[in-house]
Amino acid sequence: MIARSPAHYPICATAVVLAWALAQPAAGQTGSAAPIVGPVFQDGQTQVVPAFAEPRSWVRHDLWVETGFDSDGDGEPDRVHVAVTRPRQTDTEGLRVPVVYETSPYYSGVGTTDSQYFWNVQHEIGANPPRRGDMPDIRQQSLRPVISNSLVGTWVPRGFAVVHSQSPGTGLSEGCPTVGGINESLAPKAVIDWLNGRAQGFTTPDGHEEVEAFWSTGRVGMTGTSFNGTLPLAAATTGVEGLEAIIPIAPNTSYYHYYRSNGLVRSPGGFLGEDVDVLYDFINSGDPERRAYCDATYRDGEMAAGQDRITGDYNDFWAGRDYLNAIDGVQAATLMAHAFNDWNVMPEHSYRVTEALKERGVPVQIYYHQGGHGGPPPLELMNRWFTRYLYDVDNGVENDPKAWIVREDAEGNTPTPYPDYPHPEAEAVRLYPQGGGNGVGLLALTEARDIGTESLTDDVSLDGGSLASAPSSQRRLLYATPALTEDVHLSGVATVSIRVAADAPAANLSVWLVSLPWVEGAPITDNVITRGWADPQNPESLTESVPLVPGEFRGLTFDLQPDDQVIPAGQRIGLMIFSSDPEFTLWPEAGTELTIDLDATSITLPVVGGAVALGRLMS
Repeated sequence: MIARSPAHYPICATAVVLAWALAQPAAGQTGSAAPIVGPVFQDGQTQVVPAFAEPRSWVRHDLWVETGFDSDGDGEPDRVHVAVTRPRQTDTEGLRVPVVYETSPYYSGVGTTDSQYFWNVQHEIGANPPRRGDMPDIRQQSLRPVISNSLVGTWVPRGFAVVHSQSPGTGLSEGCPTVGGINESLAPKAVIDWLNGRAQGFTTPDGHEEVEAFWSTGRVGMTGTSFNGTLPLAAATTGVEGLEAIIPIAPNTSYYHYYRSNGLVRSPGGFLGEDVDVLYDFINSGDPERRAYCDATYRDGEMAAGQDRITGDYNDFWAGRDYLNAIDGVQAATLMAHAFNDWNVMPEHSYRVTEALKERGVPVQIYYHQGGHGGPPPLELMNRWFTRYLYDVDNGVENDPKAWIVREDAEGNTPTPYPDYPHPEAEAVRLYPQGGGNGVGLLALTEARDIGTESLTDDVSLDGGSLASAPSSQRRLLYATPALTEDVHLSGVATVSIRVAADAPAANLSVWLVSLPWVEGAPITDNVITRGWADPQNPESLTESVPLVPGEFRGLTFDLQPDDQVIPAGQRIGLMIFSSDPEFTLWPEAGTELTIDLDATSITLPVVGGAVALGRLMS
């Protein structure tokens, strides 16, 4: 149970509230009507109702919702396959309920993660990559009437219906997968429109027998993890009426930020060589008769022309797959969840969107934990969110802490509340490398003059952990603060400024913020604080690469990934600069030399308490 002061609840929400309706007598019956059981609320949350909790009594059926687009080119509007699970009282007693909705491209089988079907990263930067292998076709599966059992055990017993749908071009949904295309936003919009009586549903993909959502109140909340967490945001950008709340978990909010980093071709963690066309193949499980059209139009057409593995630049293709560009449409109250050590869908995805929503006055709450990819908020947080916005119970969630952060040694269901994220008391503190980086040089609060330059030689055979733990290396530059005398709390986004030259027309640039001494085998939170990558060919614009002139310096400033971490006393905070990162970047031949102008290089850290606190805590 999350510790929370009783003051966080309105007085009325601490009592048990029963929602009752009066049933009309069945035909032929006389006497007073029996009460219909409805949802139960206690302490601002929906409670399990025994009458809703027996799975054998649930009503389960499927249908196809007609959309307003034709992405598979057959001349007819695509229909989306939808499955419904709801309490039987919606049939027997006229009960109407709100909906918790999850949509996904993964429900109907996926492709292989065998690396032979990914892009080969072993080539020079800017060179044409070797052709990747053709991923085997995914056999189309027929999942009827149940698409998925996710969420049903949690929300149906609490008085919600649960709806699932398959993304366009997957399973029994018509259309084509587009991996961030507009049809992936409009498909769940159509389902929400159907739940509100504004779109048509049918018993078959090509028939005319209609299905109505007579049992729906029209109030919808969406949730899901990873791709399934992206789609609630995609739906929300349409501004669809009825989508009241979303709980995205580790969502990808920009396919450019997923597959590129500051102009650099960069893989998502754990999937070296993946790109948007690989993900297309991985989810392409729809109608085999439409796949040739879909492949030619999207994978071999739009994606091949736009994804650009040569320069890594931002272009119209990527802009159309960046939900921040459509953020003005979002009105749904957003409870965002992410992990600070998610190196697959990195935490910047949630951070950039929540900051934009806060600026626009959309209700936002944030849950962050210290683990890896995925991890939902505690049920209590989710329950309060959906209870407030789907049942309109005045539980005071708007007055709850804006940020919930799981501290380093805590369990995921025991987050610490904070007024906001980043921590309101965090201040930008600039630190400067003082030289000696092939060993472990000093990272200081005071700026030194005329330090000069230091160099490193690229070698992709050495990973970041090996470089950070080495007492000295010509393959990286490492600068660290003195040992901390007390814990230091970092909260927010670190920004690095580097002036760099190379002896080649292109080079990878990788930056890690680490906690020293490095401990082999320790949890990642004990070693890596945060990371970032950039292309020195994009010093001023992500839309235009300018090849490097050997020996000519370029100045870059870019953000590392957001973080909230307490660095324990006795550790040193280290800035490590190197070139190719074998977990994430392309793998060029070793030997490129990077030279760093230390007089124009610094890192700015978000320190709770600011420079005064950090200076006091460094021995």
